[in-house]
Amino acid sequence: MPELLLELFSEEIPARFQRRAAEDLKKAVTNALVDAGLVYEGARAFATPRRLALTISGLPVRSPDTREEKKGPKVGAPQQAVDGFLRAAGLASIDQAKVESDPKKGDFYVALIEKPGADAVDLLSGILPKVLADFPWPKSMRWGSGNFSWVRPLRAITATFGTENDEPVVVPFAAAGLQSGQTTFGHRFLSPDAIRVKRFDDYVTALERAKVVLDADRRKDIIRADADNLAFAQGLSVIQDEGLLEEVAGLVEWPVVMMGSFDPEFLKLPEEVIIATIRANQKCFCLRDASGKLAPNFIITSNTVPADGGAVVVAGNERVIRARLSDAAFFYQGDLAIPLEHGLPKLEDMVFHAKLGTQFAMVQRLVELAATIAPQVGADVETTKRAAMLAKADLVTGMVGEFPELQGLMGRYYATAQGEKPEIAQAMEMHYKPVGPSDRVPTEPVSIAVALADKLNVLSGFWSIDEKPTGSRDPFALRRAALGVIRIITENNLKFPLVVEPDLLAFFHDRLKVSLRDAGARHDLVDAVISADSNDMLQITQRAEALSTLLATDDGANLLAGYRRAANILAAEEKKDGKTYAGAVDQAALKLPEEIALAAAVDIVNAAVAGCVGQNDYKGAMAELARLRAPVDAFFTAVLVNDSDPAVRTNRLNLLARLRDTMHLVADFGKVAG
Repeated sequence: MPELLLELFSEEIPARFQRRAAEDLKKAVTNALVDAGLVYEGARAFATPRRLALTISGLPVRSPDTREEKKGPKVGAPQQAVDGFLRAAGLASIDQAKVESDPKKGDFYVALIEKPGADAVDLLSGILPKVLADFPWPKSMRWGSGNFSWVRPLRAITATFGTENDEPVVVPFAAAGLQSGQTTFGHRFLSPDAIRVKRFDDYVTALERAKVVLDADRRKDIIRADADNLAFAQGLSVIQDEGLLEEVAGLVEWPVVMMGSFDPEFLKLPEEVIIATIRANQKCFCLRDASGKLAPNFIITSNTVPADGGAVVVAGNERVIRARLSDAAFFYQGDLAIPLEHGLPKLEDMVFHAKLGTQFAMVQRLVELAATIAPQVGADVETTKRAAMLAKADLVTGMVGEFPELQGLMGRYYATAQGEKPEIAQAMEMHYKPVGPSDRVPTEPVSIAVALADKLNVLSGFWSIDEKPTGSRDPFALRRAALGVIRIITENNLKFPLVVEPDLLAFFHDRLKVSLRDAGARHDLVDAVISADSNDMLQITQRAEALSTLLATDDGANLLAGYRRAANILAAEEKKDGKTYAGAVDQAALKLPEEIALAAAVDIVNAAVAGCVGQNDYKGAMAELARLRAPVDAFFTAVLVNDSDPAVRTNRLNLLARLRDTMHLVADFGKVAG
C-alpha cells in the first residue's frame, strides 16, 4: 500500500519545541486522515533543527464509498422541519426521501445518503494545508508579505504519495508562498545542495549521505556514546544530564563530539556553579575524575566536522567558558563578602505577589510559622527562627541573580562560609525541597520545620486571596507545594496534623489521593480512610496501607462481605423504621449463642481497636478487626435479624450497628469497592 512522506523544511526550530511539534504534526495529520476515511497502518514523526518530517504507511489510494440512512421528521410535520431535514441530508426535495413506518411513532422520512470515495491525493491536498495553517506552535512568526505563521520561516515543502515500487506523485498544495514538491536540502554547512527524494526510505538514506541524522533519539545515542568514549579515554566520566542531552540533540543535525578544558583554579568555585555556568552558556557537559571530583574538562557537541580536528571550535568554547567562570567567581567572591542578613532589607524591594506583599513580608510570616512548627518536629526554636529569617537571603545575591536555579543551594554555601550553624546552612538549601517526585526531602528537624513552614506559608497565603489552581492551571506551583508537605510528613513519619481552613484541607486530600494512587494504592481504599476533617496525612497513609493489607487476606475479604451484609440490613431497616440504630446492645435480650458470641467479640475488638488507633497502630487495629470474621460468619449463618419479637429485632439491629461503628473506627468500609 502507498505511503505519505511529508517534510517541512525551515530555518532553525528551537530545540525545546521540536519533539512536541513532531508529535503534534503526526496527531493532526492522522486524525484528519481517519476523519476522511483513510485508515492507515503506521505513522512516525521526526524533527531536526531545520525540519519536521512525517511518514504514514499503509494508506489506501482512495477512501471507501459510504452509505448512511438519516432519519427525518414524521410525515405531516411542519414545513420548517422538513426543510431543515432536506438541508441536512443534501436532498433537493422530499420526493428523494423514502417513508418508513414505526408501529408506535407512525410514518417518518428517511434519507439514503450515498457518498462516493475520493482519491487519497485529493484528500491530502485539502488536509495538509489546513494542518499547517492551524499548527499549534507555542510561539510563531510571520515573514515576507503573507499572513502565514510558522515557528521560523518555511523554505521548502516535500509531500509525496506512492508505493515502494512506483514513482510517487507529489501531493499538490501551497502554503507560506511555497508549492509542495519532492526537493529537500542536506546539512547547512556540510552538504547544502538540493536533494530529490521519492519516499521515506530513500529520504532517510539521502539525508544521511547529506550529513543529517533524522531521528532525534539516534542523535542522542550518538552524542551519549561518543561523549562517554571520549571521557573514558581520558579516565573521566560524563555527568549525565538528560535535559541537556535532549536540548543538544535538538541543536545539531550531524553531531560531532569534542573535549575542551578550563583552568583548574576555577574548581575552587562550588561545583554546582561551574556546572550551571557551562551548561547554561555553552550547552556543554561537565565531567568527573576517577575519584568523583569535578574535572576541569567539558564536552562540546558541534554541528559540523571541523577540518582542523576541532581545534578552533574547542578554543572558542574555552575562551567563552573562561570568561563565564570568571564572572561566576566575581559574583561568588562578592557575595561572600556581604553577610547574608545584610541583604534582607533588599527583600523589601522584591514583590512576591501584589496581594501578598514583598518577599520580606513573606519572610516575616515564615519566621513566625516556623517557630510554631519547630517544637512539633523536634527542632530548636531559636535556631529554626534564624534559619527561616535567612532562608531567602540568597535571592538578592549576584550568583542567584545570574542562576536562579541555584537559590537555596548558594544560601547553604554562603551560610557555611560565614559561620552559621550547620543545621541553619542545611535548612537554607533544603527548605525548597522536594521540588519533584524524585527529589529528596528534608530529614533534619530544623530543615523540616522551615520547609513545612515555607510551603504552608505560600499555600495559606494564596488561599487567603482566592488564588487557587484551576484545571491544568497552577502558575504558583501550589500542587507541588502541597505534595511537598505530604512527602515531608509521611517520609519522616511525622505526627503533624494540618491546621488549615477546610477548603485547603480538601486540597491536601486531593493531592494525597494522587500521591497514594501513583504509589499503587486503590482509589476506593484511599477514599475509605479519608473523611472531611482528616488532617493527619501520615495517619491517612498508614490507614490506607493497613486496610490494603487486611483486605488482601481471606479474613479481611470475608469480614468485608459480612460488613456489607450488616450495612445493607441496617440501611434498609433504618429507612423503613425512620430511625438510626445507635448500637446500644441489651445483653439480656441476646438469645442465641451466635449473637451472644458476636456481641462479646465486638466489645473486645472495639476496645482493642480504639487502643490501637490511639497509638497510631493501624496494622494492629486491622489485625484486631480480622478477629471478627468468624463470629460475624457464624451470626449470619444462624441468626435471623428481623425476628418476630420487636425487642429481639431491635437488639440485633443495634448489634449490627455496633459492628458497623467498630469497623468505622479505622475506615469507612462502605466506600470499599468490589
